[in-house]
Order: sequence, then structure tokens, then C-alpha cells
Amino acid sequence: MDNMSGPTTAINLAHKLSQFSELWTQKKIADLNDYEVKLAKLKGEFVWHTHEDTDELFLVLSGRLTIRLRETGDVVLMPGELFVVPRGVEHCPVAEEETAVLLLEPAGVLNTGDRPGPLTRPAEPPDQSRDPPSVRER
Repeated sequence: MDNMSGPTTAINLAHKLSQFSELWTQKKIADLNDYEVKLAKLKGEFVWHTHEDTDELFLVLSGRLTIRLRETGDVVLMPGELFVVPRGVEHCPVAEEETAVLLLEPAGVLNTGDRPGPLTRPAEPPDQSRDPPSVRER
């Protein structure tokens, strides 16, 4: 019995990343239960913030990401490495070079957590009209 709903093809991360150039803007590429799978391109320093009610997963796809943790020091991530920032832990992502990351967090979580400001943006979908038919989600 097939209970599958949603995309019927694989999602190509490299192709999705090629569809945008904005920094610090999360692009939702899939839903997983009550979670969103998002891509982002990062460069420079973000803002110190906390997510009081949820953990936040960072998976580096390219580049290098430093996650500054006020209480315990820095965590440096290279491509293929991930780190989960525990809920309530104040952190500040920093990328000295352009870095692509995959994020996993509950739907509706603001990128700036408890520190809304000029960088606060909800996750948005990438431009699916630019997908070739072989990778377009249905």
C-alpha cells in the first residue's frame, strides 16, 4: 500500500543552491513531519540569538561554518559535518567564506530566534519555476 505524498522525485541540493544568491535567507526545500528542511548561504557574522523551545541542526554542505557558543566556545564545521545547537543555548553562526548549509528545525522557527531584527526572515521556497522537469517537486 502506497501512502506516500509530496515530492515524487529526489531533491538535488546543488541545483536548489544554484537558484539563489541571497545570504542569510533560508529556503525551505522539504517538510518532515512538523519540521522544515531548509538551505541557506551564509557569509559574515549573524546575530547572537537563542531558540528557547527547539534544537537547531546545521549541516555544512560547502565552505566552513563556526558556531560561536557563549557558554562553551566555538564549534567549527567543515563540509559533511553537522552540529545540533541545543534549545536555549545562545549561539552566533559565522562564515568567513561563503558557506552553504542545510538546516532542520520545526516549522515556523524564526532564523533570529529571540532577537528579531533586520535579518529576521521566515523560510521561503526557492523559485521552483527554474527547476528542470526532472527535479521539479510535485
